[in-house]
Order: sequence, then structure tokens, then C-alpha cells
Amino acid sequence: MSPAVAQSDIDALLLHAQSAVASMHASTASELPTGVKPLKLPDFSSAGATTSAATLNINREVELDLRIELGRTRLHAEDVLKLSQGSVVRLDKLEGEPVDVFVNGRLIARAEVLILNENFCVRVSELVTQEAMLHAA
Repeated sequence: MSPAVAQSDIDALLLHAQSAVASMHASTASELPTGVKPLKLPDFSSAGATTSAATLNINREVELDLRIELGRTRLHAEDVLKLSQGSVVRLDKLEGEPVDVFVNGRLIARAEVLILNENFCVRVSELVTQEAMLHAA
């Protein structure tokens, strides 16, 4: 069983992610396909040693469960048993509506679904703060 990740470590990772998203908007694309920008992360090597930085280094190999939720629905057991190849299941989200991004079961962001080179991907459009989650509850 993997060790629990401290809330302060998750918050620190979210702050780093916000910095990365901000730097992405400031970057210039040179040889990338249209609509794709390079991700530039801040230089962490020059930062002084802190407890949180040391904790992040220790947890580099900790795996996190990342889940992108396209939508939800409820089905009766008999309807689930009737599902087969080609069945269509209606979800509670509309086309173009943001999808939810969860890390270890915690909502951290909302994103839009894209297709890039025939692959599904998501672009984070909003990072969800604890404050925003408290107001939504």
C-alpha cells in the first residue's frame, strides 16, 4: 500500500502546476503543430532547501490516481446487463461542458476535452481551489 500524501504536498504541487500553466501562456511556439505550446516549468534547482521541497523530492516516485470524469449516469442492473458493443450511455454533461479532473479522489481542476492527432486529451481550463470547493458545497 502506498503512503498517504500530505495535504501540504498536494497544495505545493498545485502551486507548481499553476506556475506551469502561466508559463505556458507566455511561451512561444517554434516547431510545434498549430494550437500546441511547449510546457515550461520553473527552475526548481536554485531554490533553497526547505522541508516541503525535501518532502517533494522524497515523494517523486509516489503514484497518484488521476481520473478525468466525462460525466455520470445511473442505470438499473438489468440495463447494465443489456449493454453490448455499440450501446450508447447518456451522461449528465453536455457537449463542450468542462470535465472534472480528480487526483486521489479530490477535485483539483476542470478541463476541456480535445482531440490532438486522433488522441483524446484534456486542456486544464480552471484549477479548483479549496476555497472554491467550500463555496460550492
